[in-house]
Amino acid sequence: MKEKERFPAFLGVSFIWFTTQFGGGFASGRQVYDYFIQFGWFAVFTPVLAQLFQALFFYYIFRFAVENRTYNYRSFTDAFYGRSSTIMSNLYEIVYNVTICLATSVAFATGGATLEQLTGLSYLTCTLLIGAAIFFLTIYGASLVRKAASTISLLIIAGMLVVFIPNLLTRTSDISSNLAQLRISSVPGSIWNALWKCFLYGAFQMAAVGVYISHAEVLKSKEDIKKSMAAGFIINGSIILLTTLGLISVIDKGAFSSKIPTLLLVQTGIGSSWMAPIIFILIIVGAVSTGVNMVYGVVNRITASLGKNENEEVKSKKIRRRSILCSLLYIILTFSIAQLGLIPLVSKGYTFLGYITIFGVIIPVAFKALYEIFGKKSVPIQG
Repeated sequence: MKEKERFPAFLGVSFIWFTTQFGGGFASGRQVYDYFIQFGWFAVFTPVLAQLFQALFFYYIFRFAVENRTYNYRSFTDAFYGRSSTIMSNLYEIVYNVTICLATSVAFATGGATLEQLTGLSYLTCTLLIGAAIFFLTIYGASLVRKAASTISLLIIAGMLVVFIPNLLTRTSDISSNLAQLRISSVPGSIWNALWKCFLYGAFQMAAVGVYISHAEVLKSKEDIKKSMAAGFIINGSIILLTTLGLISVIDKGAFSSKIPTLLLVQTGIGSSWMAPIIFILIIVGAVSTGVNMVYGVVNRITASLGKNENEEVKSKKIRRRSILCSLLYIILTFSIAQLGLIPLVSKGYTFLGYITIFGVIIPVAFKALYEIFGKKSVPIQG
């Protein structure tokens, strides 16, 4: 008898969304400042708005993937872009692989640096340990990745609640005063900057669409997709809002210049002696989970391409060896990039990718969705 899944399939996909977004940059709090808080008091709603934006676009993308049975990103883009796929699919191929290299390098760099500070081991040793964790979690396939994502998500959510709720409850006056200061310092028209950065954040997240659709096969109906996106919105929206409010409370303590604002929150709050290790662990777990999801997406694409002209028996015999080799090559590449200390360049690279994704993913998806709505061209999902 097939072992029963610990979580419903739709919830597993929601957790994939959460763990892919919750990388080292998110866990450290740096992304929240760079994309939301620095633009003023609008940060009380723009992080949640970014999650709603993603949920709507992911719903259409998952629907298209399921309807067309395209579960690796190249087959998806070829079907999605249609007659323009010669150009657009190759453009997305570049965008996706650069995204994977950047995000996985950040996983190595942030996870390795955090582990170094926690254990006292050398940076090289720590990044090797992070790489080993990513490698072994990647090579066991989609089912294990989904199960790991579900478990990791629950651990991260529990850790975030343990760290942030007590600090939020004891810092309500700090949050109120800092929000008032942000409102005073806001200049006319600044809301448009806040909304643009919110949109850009969502756009960058869409660059990793190839990661998500490799898990779309478990969603069998429109209802599954709707439930998955609704659950993902609630999970992501709640956690990012919780994080934002917590980080707003330490603006006056130098959070804007801190590399790890969440650690500053803990160090200047209650329970710092036992909460600090939790933050360290959350950053490491967030970095590793992002690396696993990123590497698995490209491994799934390459192994499918290598076996497209083989029968199922031959393909099944070779798939494990190919997965191991592809994972190892990608990890060696990203490990090497991490040793160069490219975190500032990676940060700029994310913004650059956001701009590219607007043209490569956001506009085409919006056009197709609007055409479907007004042209009534919806194709029902089978099964």
